[in-house]
Amino acid sequence: MSAQISSQSSADLADWSACDLLEAYAGKTVSPVDVARSVIARIESCEPRIHALYAFDPDEALRAAQESEERWLKGAARALDGIPATIKENIATRGTPVPLGTAARPLKPAAEDAPPAARLREDGVVILAKTTMPDYGMLSSGLSSFHPLARNPWDPSKNPGGSSAGAGAAAAAGYGPFHIGTDIGGSIRLPASWCGVFGLKPSFGRIPIDPTYYGRVAGPMTRNVCDAALMMTSLTRPDMRDPMSLPYQDLPWLDLDIDIRGLRIGLMMEAGVGLDLDPEVRAAVERAAQAFADAGAIIGEVKPFVTREMLDGLDDFWRQRAWMDIASLRDEERAKVLPYILKWAEGGKALTGAHVYSGMNQMMVMRHAAVAATHPFDFVLSPVAPNVAYDAELASPIHDPERPFEHIGYTVAFNMSDQPAASVNAGFTKAGLPIGLQIIGRRFDDVGVLRLSKAWEEMCPEARAWPKGLRQDS
Repeated sequence: MSAQISSQSSADLADWSACDLLEAYAGKTVSPVDVARSVIARIESCEPRIHALYAFDPDEALRAAQESEERWLKGAARALDGIPATIKENIATRGTPVPLGTAARPLKPAAEDAPPAARLREDGVVILAKTTMPDYGMLSSGLSSFHPLARNPWDPSKNPGGSSAGAGAAAAAGYGPFHIGTDIGGSIRLPASWCGVFGLKPSFGRIPIDPTYYGRVAGPMTRNVCDAALMMTSLTRPDMRDPMSLPYQDLPWLDLDIDIRGLRIGLMMEAGVGLDLDPEVRAAVERAAQAFADAGAIIGEVKPFVTREMLDGLDDFWRQRAWMDIASLRDEERAKVLPYILKWAEGGKALTGAHVYSGMNQMMVMRHAAVAATHPFDFVLSPVAPNVAYDAELASPIHDPERPFEHIGYTVAFNMSDQPAASVNAGFTKAGLPIGLQIIGRRFDDVGVLRLSKAWEEMCPEARAWPKGLRQDS
């Protein structure tokens, strides 16, 4: 296979989509080994500046790519054979420690693949590396006490977002087509938005995950919607380790056609709480809504529904949950936790049981409010975040552990309501930073969200632009 590559350079192969790679593998015009080499070269060129990866193992990736090539030559290829991928650090892969972004945890190799990693490996995906995350996954930032500071490929002085920080940066930089993140309040959509890539937070339970938790999901982060849909064909297969997963459905993930005419699309321009909306973000989302209206959709207003009580209650509950983990550490271990996270978690120390329960209950209040507000519509559009990427060294846009979640008002409620929600690039600021458009579906309509996201991708050429400033080959 390797000798049959014609006009495509090694550098080009790192930017190919998974859909195109599978077609080329089947036609024996491209080799999984050459693709792996191309992506490894991209990583070696860009990684010293963006720090997206953990446990990068090029030798193992090349070995897996060689096995994939042999399967293609024998006519025994698996469903996603030879597609390069990265996996977020907190999704276990056998033999690799799971530090959860913090220097405070012992580095004990994982005994087995978590469900998302297992599904991709079963389908022949070439796992290149894990991707970096902040301490305990509790920042929309690439700041970590364990990993080097992750940076945004569009502007390395800026943050990639988080907590799927490395995944967003890796996707934008062209570290292969497939990347998996996790999301409990916006941790897929925020880095997807700020890195200009596509990210799907699926319906809760659609992708089995271990460990599971209220609102926590795994999902694809890719350079286009088709590749995310392709990942969903694998990631959604059942796994008994997730007792909160949905019953498996063989959904038409690759059927991405949709007729926009007559769709009822809500527009939610205000979150109801948190930071003021940046004027450039507002303009980009309003342009998207107008484009859908011009295509025949019926646009209506979604009034803000997230309240200060909801956000602060969830903050209290998450602080106390984090403190339970951190309080059990020895003094010397606790001293290694990122100071911002330690100060934030210490806010949970003195909370009463009643206070914590009241905070936990706000997840249910959010759930009811989100479903009620969006029920009249087939889909809802909103900003992903009120701001674009901020300085890389900051833990949050306002860097205040007493007000840590002022930027997640548009995203967090849809974790609690089970609704699928995606981030797709809506354009750029005057300074060249990506702006994310959030597309929210009805509960469990993941395919619909992919379809409307694909329609937007076709309507907005800027959705498919990629940073090249980091590359030595550009």
